[in-house]
Amino acid sequence: MAARNLTAVITKEDDLYVADCPALGTVSQGASPKEALENLKEATTLYLEETGATVTEFKIA
Repeated sequence: MAARNLTAVITKEDDLYVADCPALGTVSQGASPKEALENLKEATTLYLEETGATVTEFKIA
C-alpha cells in the first residue's frame, strides 16, 4: 500500500482539544493536543482497518 499523508486539525473546545481528520471524517478528543492526536491516530487506524486498508505507520510533520 502506498503511503498516504493525512492532515489533522486540532482545535480547543472548552477544556478539551478536538482532533479531526477531514479527509476521512474521523474525530477524537483529549486533555492536551498530544493526547487528542494520539486518540485520533487510534480512531483513524480502527476506521481504516474496518474498511480493509492496512495501516503500517503514522507520520506527523
